[in-house]
Amino acid sequence: MDSIAAESRPLYNPCVLKSFTRLLFLCAVPVVFSQAPPAPARPQQEPGSQPQVKLNYVNACTPAAEEQAALKSALGQVSGNAAFAEDFEITRGRATIKDAPTSKFVRLRRDFAGQSSLMTVQYSMSTDENFTIETLVFRMRDPKEFHELSIEDRVSAAAATPISVLTTDTPAARIRIERLGKGSIVLSRCEGADQSAYESIFKQASDLTARYRGLLGLRTAFRTDIAWLGAKSETPARHKQP
Repeated sequence: MDSIAAESRPLYNPCVLKSFTRLLFLCAVPVVFSQAPPAPARPQQEPGSQPQVKLNYVNACTPAAEEQAALKSALGQVSGNAAFAEDFEITRGRATIKDAPTSKFVRLRRDFAGQSSLMTVQYSMSTDENFTIETLVFRMRDPKEFHELSIEDRVSAAAATPISVLTTDTPAARIRIERLGKGSIVLSRCEGADQSAYESIFKQASDLTARYRGLLGLRTAFRTDIAWLGAKSETPARHKQP
């Protein structure tokens, strides 16, 4: 009798089993409701179709009124008083590029004082058998509106020496603004185009370049470096065999 009673006794206490079942249900509920909804299916590209490509065109000959205002504003921001730091860097060298004539260049970089809204200014002149090109580049300390402004002019190498280009204040022929997260703005001299509406911008850029030619000492302290550009390269003489 005792053995039969032992075999017919329940294996688990009903209260414990009920509590355990409730615990499993409560633990399973968060798992069910935390499942993320399925992601929407991406539209499938039709076989043979090409991906879309967006191209940004720069109207360098006749920029719109909004772009003209941006150019004038940028030129105005860099036309203030120039307070340079004492340090500077100047380099000169020769560059050989495949399928292009050999060129010589001089670069001068000056840093602005800490309180200036400008960070650096770099002047460069390069010359080859075809052209002599001047470039003046300003970089802003806070690139909120733009981070770089460049002004460029060029003349035929046969028409003027590098020193003549420097002393005659060659007018600007190309102005460019680089902006973070936005397209560039460019204004260039274009043959055959009516650019009378942009003469004031070209004049503003030309006056700024002429001013910085003097501020950077290109006609005084660094005149010999510019003159080096126009000097003919000398080939070392070969020793004659006895």
